[in-house]
Amino acid sequence: MDWLISLATFLVNEILSQPAYLIGLITAAGLIALKKTAGQVVGGALKATLGFLLIGAGAGLVVSSLAPLGGMIQGATGAQGVIPTNEAIVGIAQAQFGARVAWLMILGFAVALVLARFTPLRYVFLTGHHMLFMATLLTMVLATSGRSSVSVVIVGGLLLGILLVAMPAFAHPWTKRITGNNSIAIGHFGTAGYILSGAAGQLVGRRSRSTEDMKLPEGLRFLRDSMVATALSMVLIYVIMSLAYLAKAGRATAFKAFAAEGGSAATDLGNYVMQAVMEGLQFGIAGAVILFGVRTILGELVPAFQGIAGRLVPGAVPSLDAPIVFPYAQNAVLIGFLSSFLGGLVSLALLTWIGHPAFGLALVLPGLVPHFFTGGAAGVYGNATGGRRGAVVGAFLNGVLITFLPALLLKVLGAFGKENTTFGDADFGWFGTLLGNAAKVGATGGTIAMAAIGAVLLGAAVLFQKRVVDTGWDPGARRDALLPREAPAPAGPATAVVRTHAKIAPPPGAPTPPPPPEES
Repeated sequence: MDWLISLATFLVNEILSQPAYLIGLITAAGLIALKKTAGQVVGGALKATLGFLLIGAGAGLVVSSLAPLGGMIQGATGAQGVIPTNEAIVGIAQAQFGARVAWLMILGFAVALVLARFTPLRYVFLTGHHMLFMATLLTMVLATSGRSSVSVVIVGGLLLGILLVAMPAFAHPWTKRITGNNSIAIGHFGTAGYILSGAAGQLVGRRSRSTEDMKLPEGLRFLRDSMVATALSMVLIYVIMSLAYLAKAGRATAFKAFAAEGGSAATDLGNYVMQAVMEGLQFGIAGAVILFGVRTILGELVPAFQGIAGRLVPGAVPSLDAPIVFPYAQNAVLIGFLSSFLGGLVSLALLTWIGHPAFGLALVLPGLVPHFFTGGAAGVYGNATGGRRGAVVGAFLNGVLITFLPALLLKVLGAFGKENTTFGDADFGWFGTLLGNAAKVGATGGTIAMAAIGAVLLGAAVLFQKRVVDTGWDPGARRDALLPREAPAPAGPATAVVRTHAKIAPPPGAPTPPPPPEES
């Protein structure tokens, strides 16, 4: 019997407790269920395992790159400053919570499939990296409140499963307004920002023309490359903060800012600025490594999940990543990004003026990547219900959300609140803050409070699905009635011309809608 005990100990300690191996095993199981060949199963499992290891490697680069920036921000402003980057905080947390995150994610997806099968919320969340991000956030919040690993996985898995079917439902009337049909849903945890943007468009843009009637410069299209956008934003932030730190601390102190961990102090002003540029570029590399790791995992894991879900939930609506709406309003994406970034800058000023001195909130610096993807999607949602004004106002409000919510979230992340980075999208902020404060009630009371939050969220989503989504409510119907119709073409029939959304090619890496079902 000793050999059985030794084998069990080996499996638990050396395989099942190692998240990289666990992800590989889950991928293999999914591929086997899809009846893939032995070579495809082995190759897919190995790629998923390597992808997870890449996330850890990129996280190490992120930590070393953020360290001098945090010191400069604190030295220049006297306040803690953070840059919301989902991949960075997830990579940092994997070292401590990797196994729990993996088990929580698996349980959460299983719960979501059960809910999609037996409730009206027939959404299958296929944005795997956001599933991983939310699983990590739930693990961090629950674990830092002192709960056992089993409690973290069970409670967090149930909450994750509810979120995976509830959030697409809440956004679906606005999503259908964009796509024109029920073929896809939004599966991205920036949903609160998209709903807010769509609602704002309804209020401010009833007679506003669509953004697609405008022509924007082609020169801004390069920001679609996430690695370029990340590196550019970090270079700008590093250079600005390094100059501010230089003005505050003086040359003798500032020139040593990049000398940590074996680095050399700057020799002159030019060398100091170029060290700041290099640190920003290094962050871009770190983000690219992490993103490549995430995509490597998802390239194998998501198809396995998708195949299983398709068999278990007939008639399911796939919930996909935010860029899925980009092709429906090209100009709105760029307008939304710029407006969201402006909202982030205004919010940063408010945090500096009021939030930090009065409430001790961290300074949340606006990054181009979260503002581009969530702001761009918010612009599309705002444009769908409010045209140009809707895109601008809605995306601006999204920028406010993804600045203030991360600042509040840091208050409940324990030691992770000092990592100079945090989660950036709206749903991570409001849900993590809500759960974190509920967890402070105590072990039993906190669990009851979190269960109540999950139950209310699920019940509200079911009610919303039945009373709003299934009844066909169109959030832009009033705007359609107010907008003047275009005159018909001279040779055409005597009917008004219906303007459709301008379509563009999706950005690199964007998911595509599933093909329509074949007619029998």
